[in-house]
Amino acid sequence: MYTTSLKILKCFQFFPNRGYSNSASLVRKRTRSAIDMGLKSRENPVVLKLESAEFKNIFTPEVLKLKTLFDKYQYEIRIAGGAVRDLLMGQSPKDLDFASTATPHQMKEMFTAENIRMINANGEKHGTITARINDKESFEVTTLRIDIVTDGRHAEVEFTTDWKLDANRRDLTINSMFLGFDGSVYDYFFGYEDLQKRRIAFVGDPNIRIKEDYLRIMRYFRFYGRIAEEPDKHEEATLKVLSDNVDGLQNISGERIWVELKKMLQGKFAGSLLKTMLNVGVGKYIGLPSSPNIDELDRLLKRGEHLNLHPMSYLAALLLDLDDVTLLHNRLKFSGYDRDMAYFLVEHRADKVAERQLLPYEKLVLNSKIKQKDAIEYVKEVLKYRGDEKLLEDFNKWEVPRFPVSGKLLKNAGVPPGKMYGPIISRLKDMWIENEYKQTASDLVKYIPDILEEFGNNKLKHAK
Repeated sequence: MYTTSLKILKCFQFFPNRGYSNSASLVRKRTRSAIDMGLKSRENPVVLKLESAEFKNIFTPEVLKLKTLFDKYQYEIRIAGGAVRDLLMGQSPKDLDFASTATPHQMKEMFTAENIRMINANGEKHGTITARINDKESFEVTTLRIDIVTDGRHAEVEFTTDWKLDANRRDLTINSMFLGFDGSVYDYFFGYEDLQKRRIAFVGDPNIRIKEDYLRIMRYFRFYGRIAEEPDKHEEATLKVLSDNVDGLQNISGERIWVELKKMLQGKFAGSLLKTMLNVGVGKYIGLPSSPNIDELDRLLKRGEHLNLHPMSYLAALLLDLDDVTLLHNRLKFSGYDRDMAYFLVEHRADKVAERQLLPYEKLVLNSKIKQKDAIEYVKEVLKYRGDEKLLEDFNKWEVPRFPVSGKLLKNAGVPPGKMYGPIISRLKDMWIENEYKQTASDLVKYIPDILEEFGNNKLKHAK
């Protein structure tokens, strides 16, 4: 069982064959940022005015109150980043982030004077203040900024009032746009055109953008899956830059990598993008084997990609054994649920021989040492992984039967309390499962004397 591999989980701190260290004390090279003042941009950044229903629906009383506050104190505020991109695609944004000319100190003074509660003070050093409006909605407002010094993940910033400079420091053109409350879309670096073309491009020189934050390699693939309309329309020059910088991922925390990777695997073209990532050399820096099982991934995609696979299925296909799961988890720091799913998939993806095909999967649920509801989900994922759609349909119709024997019943049947309860219940459960759950408690109790006699004889044999 995969619990064996869990025991060795903490033993792995450095894996030469994976090409990275898991140490928290990695030294990152700090470099001074250079703003590309010559980067081509629009003279008039307003490209259109939104009037869509999705745009109008964002104006909750809390959003309007936030805008009123900034107007009162004469600070500019605009919607930033992903919400602008989503609205331009005709989608309702999941959340709203804002950018402002007000500094964190000025925002704190304003919110304090207006009795607005502020939360999550940790963001202040990066220029972000989170305001709780009407005790109903929380909004992050970030001061316009430029990067002064970067280390490949974090930056020392300097505040500015220039919207173009703030847009210049962002990762992708489609994420560098702003939206005014009047519907004006501000696009300095042609993100609007890129969005229309479903093109993923970095703002300015991709080599500079990536070296500022190597996590942007992962973000490139995530947003490709969200925006692009075809799985393999990458620009070769961009892939070359990603490949040239891929070793920078060794200094990025596994948790942050997994956030981006998981979102990518939940989007479009997950299998194709995963293979492209491997081709540019990402694999060994995120904990995958040096020789990932591409053939198994191809089989998975052919059998089950249309079945809405869980992200762990894509990764499990690349892993050869349970130890590979342990190594990958040690790098990416999965949740317990995701980690156990990976172990489960690798352990149970092979063919299972049984007269009644569903029986082995029913046993996995009924004999599971993990939460039964998790075991049910894991079995469903195994069946999707295998492409067994008929079995999956049957399993979804299956109602988990309740085993009728308990410790109390054994006691009432005259079994003395002790270590024998577990083995007896296990034996009775096996009999009950093999007989397709038809036996009642009364039926099963009849077998207890024979089981006790068998256990007693075995003890005598061992004693001799």
